[in-house]
Amino acid sequence: MRIRFTGTAGHAGWPAPQCTCASCNQAQADRRLPLRVTVDDRFRLRESGAAGPVPQGYTVTPTPDGVRVEGPDGGRLLYARSGPAAPPDAHAVEAAVPDSGFASAPPQQVDMVIVDAARRPETIGELRRSGVIGVTTAVVAVGGDHSVRSPREFARRARLWGAFAPGDGHAMSCPPSVWPPSRPRGPHRVLVTGGARSGKSAEAELRLLAEPRVSYVATGEPADADRDPEWARRVALHTARRPRWWETEETRDLSSLLRRAGGAVLIDCLGTWLTAAMDRHGLWDEEPAPGAEKRVEAEVRDLLEAWRTTRAYVVAVTNEVGSGVVPATRSGRLFRDHLGRLNQWAAAESEEVVLVTAGRVLELP
Repeated sequence: MRIRFTGTAGHAGWPAPQCTCASCNQAQADRRLPLRVTVDDRFRLRESGAAGPVPQGYTVTPTPDGVRVEGPDGGRLLYARSGPAAPPDAHAVEAAVPDSGFASAPPQQVDMVIVDAARRPETIGELRRSGVIGVTTAVVAVGGDHSVRSPREFARRARLWGAFAPGDGHAMSCPPSVWPPSRPRGPHRVLVTGGARSGKSAEAELRLLAEPRVSYVATGEPADADRDPEWARRVALHTARRPRWWETEETRDLSSLLRRAGGAVLIDCLGTWLTAAMDRHGLWDEEPAPGAEKRVEAEVRDLLEAWRTTRAYVVAVTNEVGSGVVPATRSGRLFRDHLGRLNQWAAAESEEVVLVTAGRVLELP
């Protein structure tokens, strides 16, 4: 099958009519029409199904994951749903109820998936997890609009997710004639640094939305609604924005976790891990016990060795320190020194390091 994209943007196009926002201004040089997909130039495909009669030799079938198209040449395409995700047991339920309007077969790998990556990029991870997207499946990211900073940013995200971001007029064969773009996979280490409220955690999470299995490692204090309701609310909001299939592990034993980990791991963050390590060894005290600083350094070096040798795809968040300000307290200066060294050493053993400031991402060579 030949899949043609005569439009690749969201329903209003990009730039949106009469809109003068920064994103739409940047899109003026790369204008995109609302999404329009045709199959072999014979019929138009929508998220709800075919727009009009389906030519002989093609099948268009609604499934819990979206609309599945099979062509006379054996090509298999999925136009993924952009609404709320299907429940985890949707395929089993639909298989038991054949008159529900959905295909009763369990999910099977397809050759191409079209995903509205502006509205629900986590769909890519869901479909990889279920097996619909395999290593040879071409993932096509469409739907860009001014909810994304710029067309360039949309393309950057697509690359991180192992997806194509076609422009208007682009045509692709299904099955694909070229290998799908690669994405980072283990062993691969990414260090995301930035100041407070810089957007560094959001960037780390965004990078892993397309992964089928993610362990979210929280190194901070567990939320206690009775002791600190405001902190508990913050943690709850943070948790709610993650995909439902991500597993959360609260631990300070990062070395052991990295040594046994596979798949994808998000650590948030190294700064809170170091705070706890300094507390365990009494380094916050005015008069620390003899050897306390060396014990903290030993923990840091053990963590770095685990970071260097891990087999996982790891994205770790850390706090940027210093920026010319000397802390007024002894403990503050100690923390700055230890975290600064930890960041430098982790960066030296990372394939990628990015700095996030005001929500903007700067790749550090």
